[in-house]
Amino acid sequence: MRRTVDPAYKDQYPANIQAILKRAAPCAVWLGQELLEIDAETGWCRIAYNLGEPQFNRFGAVHGGAIACVMDDVLSVAAGLVLSWGEIAPTLEMKVSYLNQAGAGRHIGEASVRKRGRQISFLEASLMREDGRIVATASGTIMISVLKRPQA
Repeated sequence: MRRTVDPAYKDQYPANIQAILKRAAPCAVWLGQELLEIDAETGWCRIAYNLGEPQFNRFGAVHGGAIACVMDDVLSVAAGLVLSWGEIAPTLEMKVSYLNQAGAGRHIGEASVRKRGRQISFLEASLMREDGRIVATASGTIMISVLKRPQA
């Protein structure tokens, strides 16, 4: 069931969303990440990214590497929705197709888990400008593994 993400109720979300709401990753802050909606049953999410000059290439458009970073971010959030506590989902591979130029402003990323296996999951994502034009699509493969605690 899709539901809007409200930081005031952070303890009611899956572990990965709780972690994001409690302490955002520096890269997510750099991308202007804002969680909008999730569906923990299906592994789907919608996230806004506020992109601007820090993410620009020398020609004044959002750099392709920054777009790839957004795609990896939105895919990882979707992957985390279907994990158990203590599991992580590192990306094994990702393919990004660039369809249109992105500029300054709010962009919307959506991602979903297409198939979850015991150790490997397959996901798809898209990134749109606020006017609805698709900027990029991506597919990714993630590995499900147990988070290992550092040795003291």
